[in-house]
Amino acid sequence: MVSLAGLEYRTVREISGPLIFVEQVRGVGYGELARIRTPSGEERRGQVLEVGGGVAVVQIFEGTSGLDVSATSVRFTGETVKLPVSQDMLGRIFDGSGRPTDGGPRIIPDDYLDVNGSPINPFAREYPREFIQTGVSAIDGMNTLVRGQKLPLFSASGLPHNQIAAQIARQAKVRGTDEPFTTVFAAMGITADEARFFRDDFEKQGAFDHVTMFVNLADDPAIERILT
Repeated sequence: MVSLAGLEYRTVREISGPLIFVEQVRGVGYGELARIRTPSGEERRGQVLEVGGGVAVVQIFEGTSGLDVSATSVRFTGETVKLPVSQDMLGRIFDGSGRPTDGGPRIIPDDYLDVNGSPINPFAREYPREFIQTGVSAIDGMNTLVRGQKLPLFSASGLPHNQIAAQIARQAKVRGTDEPFTTVFAAMGITADEARFFRDDFEKQGAFDHVTMFVNLADDPAIERILT
């Protein structure tokens, strides 16, 4: 079977907000990455949100400003979003797409992992035994965490969610072991001041070396919140 990945399409039918509609596509899948060439020659990134009837709906990460239906080309890569991972990610800050935003060098990856993960077989999953102590009694006593578990925090304006999130990230540890422990801290739709607060707090408390931060700011592309 001949691979259709890498073909360039100049069949953009419509541009609507952050979306473009590409006609006459073949072999394109949901979640696939796309490279969009603007009339000025700039390259932008996009992801397929829907495909059917020969039409692919692509959301552009950097927005559709400056695009034109007749002069914009789209190339589908045949790949989904993958994140380069390495031990060097500790103590670093990335955007929602996994690109460094702290002024440091690019990561030399040990591997590339699909951000969508793989389906979990509950029968093959290792039984969760490693209790994570956060230092917050309401969580430790009533919503106990184990290693590998996610802890989403939802809050409203005026509540101390930033302080709670920072406290958990810097205090979390596995009791009864000296094994290195890493916290992946992801923030979505926060302001630059809030991002600065988290970084300063982790550095001040000496916790930054075992924290990896993924920060999607309020003015970053909305689709990066999903990736985050």
